[in-house]
Amino acid sequence: METVVMNMEKGNLGFGWMRLPLKSSDSKDIDLEQVSQMVDEYMAAGYNYFDTSFVYHDGKSENAIKECLVKRKPRESFVLASKLPTFIITKEQQVIDIFHEQLANCGVDYFDYFLLHNLNAIRYDSEVKSCRMFEHLKEWQAEEKIRHIAFSFHDTADVLGRILAEHPEVDAVQIVVNYLDWDARLIQARKCYETIRKHGREVLIMEPVKGGLLAKAPQEAERLMKEAQPDKSVASWGIRFAGELAGVKAVISGMSNLEQVRDNVATMQAFQPLSEQEKNILHEAVRLYQESGPAGTADFSSFEAINPKGISAAAILETWNNCLIQPVPGFAAEHNYFTSEKAKHKIPMEESCLPEKVVTADGRDITAMAREAEKFLLEHGFFKYEV
Repeated sequence: METVVMNMEKGNLGFGWMRLPLKSSDSKDIDLEQVSQMVDEYMAAGYNYFDTSFVYHDGKSENAIKECLVKRKPRESFVLASKLPTFIITKEQQVIDIFHEQLANCGVDYFDYFLLHNLNAIRYDSEVKSCRMFEHLKEWQAEEKIRHIAFSFHDTADVLGRILAEHPEVDAVQIVVNYLDWDARLIQARKCYETIRKHGREVLIMEPVKGGLLAKAPQEAERLMKEAQPDKSVASWGIRFAGELAGVKAVISGMSNLEQVRDNVATMQAFQPLSEQEKNILHEAVRLYQESGPAGTADFSSFEAINPKGISAAAILETWNNCLIQPVPGFAAEHNYFTSEKAKHKIPMEESCLPEKVVTADGRDITAMAREAEKFLLEHGFFKYEV
C-alpha cells in the first residue's frame, strides 16, 4: 500500500455535494441553512473546490449550489465542478440542452471544471461518441463556458489509458481512490491513478471514505487506529491516504454535516503523511473489512486460476464481497465495473463467466457462492450492453 508523499495545498480538500444534510427523508429536501454554514466553515479554512452533478439529490444539488454558494460568495472565490449525466443521454441535442440547464441551475456563466459523468467502456464507445460529447465540451471551452475539460471514471486502467490517449484536451480525471480499493481487481485505484499521472493530467479523487464505509472500521481495526492516533477519527485515515498522493487537484469528500466538515478540515490543515506503521495498520484494516463480508476472506488468490472467459472467480468474489460490506450494497459502484468487464470480454449479459462447477485447485466447491455473487452483480448493474 505504497503512496507518494506531496506537500499539501489549500485547494486539496474538495467539498462533494452528493450527500448533503436533509430536513426529511426526501433526498430533494436539502437543509440549505446547514449547507450554508458548512460552506462558510469550509471556505473560512481556505478551501474552495466544490463538486456537484446534474443528478445528485434527484436533480437538486446544483440548485443548492446556487442558493448556498453562488448567491452568497464572489464567483472568483470558488472553483466549481459539475458533471454531464452521460447515462441518461441518448440524443446529441440533450447534451446541449442539459449543459445550459446546468449553468442556469447553478446560476453561473461558466464551470471551472466540467466533467462527463461516469465513463466506462460501454458508455464511452456508445453515446459519448455518437452524441459528440467531447466535441461539445471543446466548443464550450472555446466560448469560455468551461475552463477545464474532465470526466469521472468507473472502469479499469486499460480503458482509462485509451480514453486519455484519444482525448488530449482532457485536463483532469476523477477516480475512486481509497485504501480498500487501492489494489482491488476491478476498481484498480492504484493503476488508474498511475495511468492519469503517466498521461500528465490532474487527479480528482472521489470516495476517499468510500461512501462512509471507511468512517466506521471493524472493531480491531479501530482499536489499532486509536492506539496510533487517539485524537483522530477513523474517517481521517481515508482522507490522509488519498491526500498524500502527488498530482491531486482535490480530495473530494461528500460531507453531510458540520462535524464532517470540521473533521476533514482539521485533517488537512494539520496534514501528516502516513508513517510506515500507519500504512501497516491500513493494510490490516483492509483484511478485517474484507473478512467481515460474506466470502469470509481477504485472500481471493486461490480463485484466480478459475478464469475460463477472461474474468476470474477472484475478481467476481472480491467485487461482490466488497459490495456487501457497504452501507447500501445495491448502490455500490462495484457492480458497474463487473458489467463493463463482461462487455469487454464479449460475454453475453445473462451468461456466466465461470464453469458450471466452480471448484478450486484444492477441491473446494464454491459453485453456490460464485453463482450468488454473479447474480447480485448482474442484478444491480447500472449499464446494459449487447455483444
